[in-house]
Amino acid sequence: MATGRNDPERRERIITAALDLIAAEGVAGTSHRKVAARAGVPLGSMTYHFAGMDELLREAFTRFSSGIVAVFEERLGAAATQDEAREAVADLVHHLSGGNQRELVLTHELYTLAARKPAYRELTREWMRRSRVALEWHFDPATARQLDALIEGLSIHRALETEPHDRALTVEAIARVTRA
Repeated sequence: MATGRNDPERRERIITAALDLIAAEGVAGTSHRKVAARAGVPLGSMTYHFAGMDELLREAFTRFSSGIVAVFEERLGAAATQDEAREAVADLVHHLSGGNQRELVLTHELYTLAARKPAYRELTREWMRRSRVALEWHFDPATARQLDALIEGLSIHRALETEPHDRALTVEAIARVTRA
Protein backbone atom coordinates (compact mmCIF):
# COMPACT_ATOMS: atom_id res chain seq x y z
CA MET A 1 0.00 0.00 0.00
CA ALA A 2 1.36 3.41 -0.96
CA THR A 3 1.74 6.12 1.65
CA GLY A 4 1.67 9.88 1.73
CA ARG A 5 0.84 11.91 -1.30
CA ASN A 6 1.68 8.97 -3.57
CA ASP A 7 -1.42 7.13 -2.36
CA PRO A 8 -4.04 7.80 -5.06
CA GLU A 9 -6.58 5.43 -3.46
CA ARG A 10 -6.49 7.11 -0.05
CA ARG A 11 -9.55 9.29 -0.65
CA GLU A 12 -11.54 6.26 -1.83
CA ARG A 13 -10.41 4.20 1.18
CA ILE A 14 -11.56 6.99 3.47
CA ILE A 15 -15.01 7.07 1.82
CA THR A 16 -15.31 3.27 2.02
CA ALA A 17 -14.23 3.32 5.66
CA ALA A 18 -16.79 6.04 6.41
CA LEU A 19 -19.60 3.96 4.86
CA ASP A 20 -18.48 0.85 6.73
CA LEU A 21 -18.34 2.79 9.99
CA ILE A 22 -21.76 4.37 9.41
CA ALA A 23 -23.19 0.91 8.74
CA ALA A 24 -21.60 -0.41 11.95
CA GLU A 25 -22.11 2.52 14.34
CA GLY A 26 -24.44 4.99 12.64
CA VAL A 27 -23.71 8.57 11.67
CA ALA A 28 -23.71 9.56 15.35
CA GLY A 29 -20.89 7.09 16.04
CA THR A 30 -18.78 8.23 13.10
CA SER A 31 -15.87 10.61 13.61
CA HIS A 32 -12.77 11.68 11.70
CA ARG A 33 -10.61 9.74 14.15
CA LYS A 34 -12.59 6.51 13.75
CA VAL A 35 -12.73 6.81 9.96
CA ALA A 36 -8.98 7.46 9.75
CA ALA A 37 -8.27 4.41 11.93
CA ARG A 38 -10.59 2.19 9.88
CA ALA A 39 -9.08 3.45 6.60
CA GLY A 40 -5.54 3.02 7.91
CA VAL A 41 -4.59 6.63 7.19
CA PRO A 42 -3.12 9.38 9.35
CA LEU A 43 -5.72 11.61 11.01
CA GLY A 44 -4.26 14.61 9.14
CA SER A 45 -5.28 12.98 5.85
CA MET A 46 -8.89 13.53 6.74
CA THR A 47 -8.66 17.33 6.59
CA TYR A 48 -6.45 17.15 3.50
CA HIS A 49 -9.15 15.24 1.58
CA PHE A 50 -12.33 16.58 3.23
CA ALA A 51 -13.04 20.04 4.62
CA GLY A 52 -15.10 18.53 7.42
CA MET A 53 -17.32 15.69 8.49
CA ASP A 54 -20.26 17.02 6.48
CA GLU A 55 -18.26 16.92 3.26
CA LEU A 56 -17.14 13.36 4.00
CA LEU A 57 -20.70 12.26 4.77
CA ARG A 58 -22.05 13.87 1.59
CA GLU A 59 -19.35 12.18 -0.50
CA ALA A 60 -19.96 8.82 1.17
CA PHE A 61 -23.74 8.96 0.79
CA THR A 62 -23.40 10.21 -2.80
CA ARG A 63 -21.29 7.14 -3.59
CA PHE A 64 -23.78 4.88 -1.81
CA SER A 65 -26.84 6.29 -3.59
CA SER A 66 -25.04 6.17 -6.95
CA GLY A 67 -24.43 2.48 -6.37
CA ILE A 68 -28.13 1.87 -5.81
CA VAL A 69 -29.00 3.87 -8.93
CA ALA A 70 -26.50 1.75 -10.89
CA VAL A 71 -28.45 -1.36 -9.82
CA PHE A 72 -31.68 0.29 -11.05
CA GLU A 73 -30.03 1.18 -14.37
CA GLU A 74 -28.56 -2.29 -14.83
CA ARG A 75 -31.80 -4.14 -14.08
CA LEU A 76 -34.10 -1.78 -16.00
CA GLY A 77 -31.62 -1.35 -18.84
CA ALA A 78 -31.70 -5.09 -19.48
CA ALA A 79 -35.49 -5.06 -19.90
CA ALA A 80 -36.66 -4.94 -23.51
CA THR A 81 -40.42 -4.94 -22.88
CA GLN A 82 -42.73 -3.50 -20.26
CA ASP A 83 -43.35 -7.01 -18.90
CA GLU A 84 -39.60 -7.48 -18.51
CA ALA A 85 -39.46 -4.06 -16.84
CA ARG A 86 -42.12 -5.19 -14.35
CA GLU A 87 -40.01 -8.26 -13.59
CA ALA A 88 -36.97 -5.99 -13.17
CA VAL A 89 -38.91 -3.89 -10.66
CA ALA A 90 -39.80 -7.05 -8.71
CA ASP A 91 -36.14 -8.06 -8.85
CA LEU A 92 -35.18 -4.65 -7.45
CA VAL A 93 -37.55 -5.00 -4.50
CA HIS A 94 -36.20 -8.43 -3.64
CA HIS A 95 -32.57 -7.47 -4.26
CA LEU A 96 -32.79 -4.35 -2.08
CA SER A 97 -34.48 -6.28 0.73
CA GLY A 98 -32.46 -9.45 0.33
CA GLY A 99 -30.67 -9.34 3.65
CA ASN A 100 -27.92 -6.82 2.92
CA GLN A 101 -28.00 -5.24 6.37
CA ARG A 102 -25.29 -2.74 5.39
CA GLU A 103 -27.41 -1.24 2.58
CA LEU A 104 -30.49 -1.15 4.80
CA VAL A 105 -28.68 0.69 7.59
CA LEU A 106 -26.99 3.12 5.19
CA THR A 107 -30.34 3.89 3.55
CA HIS A 108 -31.98 4.63 6.88
CA GLU A 109 -29.03 6.68 8.13
CA LEU A 110 -29.25 8.81 4.98
CA TYR A 111 -33.02 9.23 5.37
CA THR A 112 -32.51 10.35 8.97
CA LEU A 113 -29.94 12.94 7.91
CA ALA A 114 -32.23 14.09 5.10
CA ALA A 115 -35.06 14.56 7.59
CA ARG A 116 -32.83 16.89 9.61
CA LYS A 117 -30.55 18.64 7.12
CA PRO A 118 -31.51 20.23 3.78
CA ALA A 119 -28.20 19.32 2.08
CA TYR A 120 -28.96 15.65 2.56
CA ARG A 121 -32.55 16.15 1.47
CA GLU A 122 -31.14 17.42 -1.84
CA LEU A 123 -28.97 14.30 -2.07
CA THR A 124 -31.99 12.01 -1.53
CA ARG A 125 -34.04 14.01 -4.05
CA GLU A 126 -31.29 13.52 -6.62
CA TRP A 127 -31.21 9.80 -5.82
CA MET A 128 -34.99 9.55 -6.33
CA ARG A 129 -34.80 11.60 -9.53
CA ARG A 130 -32.14 9.30 -10.99
CA SER A 131 -34.10 6.20 -9.97
CA ARG A 132 -37.23 7.58 -11.63
CA VAL A 133 -35.30 8.37 -14.82
CA ALA A 134 -34.38 4.68 -15.07
CA LEU A 135 -38.01 3.70 -14.43
CA GLU A 136 -39.14 6.17 -17.09
CA TRP A 137 -37.29 4.12 -19.69
CA HIS A 138 -40.36 1.86 -19.47
CA PHE A 139 -43.13 3.76 -17.67
CA ASP A 140 -44.69 7.23 -17.83
CA PRO A 141 -43.44 9.75 -15.22
CA ALA A 142 -46.41 9.39 -12.84
CA THR A 143 -46.14 5.59 -12.87
CA ALA A 144 -42.36 5.81 -12.44
CA ARG A 145 -42.86 7.98 -9.32
CA GLN A 146 -45.37 5.49 -7.91
CA LEU A 147 -43.10 2.54 -8.68
CA ASP A 148 -40.14 4.28 -7.05
CA ALA A 149 -42.14 4.71 -3.84
CA LEU A 150 -43.44 1.14 -4.11
CA ILE A 151 -39.91 -0.26 -4.52
CA GLU A 152 -38.73 1.68 -1.51
CA GLY A 153 -41.70 0.81 0.67
CA LEU A 154 -41.85 -2.88 -0.19
CA SER A 155 -38.07 -3.20 0.19
CA ILE A 156 -38.15 -1.67 3.65
CA HIS A 157 -41.10 -3.79 4.73
CA ARG A 158 -39.49 -6.99 3.42
CA ALA A 159 -36.16 -6.16 5.07
CA LEU A 160 -37.68 -5.43 8.47
CA GLU A 161 -40.36 -8.15 8.66
CA THR A 162 -39.66 -11.38 10.51
CA GLU A 163 -41.54 -13.18 7.73
CA PRO A 164 -41.10 -11.11 4.55
CA HIS A 165 -43.77 -11.22 1.86
CA ASP A 166 -43.15 -13.42 -1.17
CA ARG A 167 -42.53 -12.46 -4.76
CA ALA A 168 -46.19 -13.02 -5.69
CA LEU A 169 -47.26 -10.08 -3.52
CA THR A 170 -44.55 -7.90 -5.08
CA VAL A 171 -45.60 -8.87 -8.61
CA GLU A 172 -49.28 -8.18 -7.81
CA ALA A 173 -48.46 -4.74 -6.36
CA ILE A 174 -46.44 -3.84 -9.45
CA ALA A 175 -49.26 -5.04 -11.71
CA ARG A 176 -51.75 -2.85 -9.85
CA VAL A 177 -49.56 0.24 -10.16
CA THR A 178 -48.75 -0.34 -13.83
CA ARG A 179 -52.22 -1.30 -15.03
CA ALA A 180 -53.16 0.70 -18.11
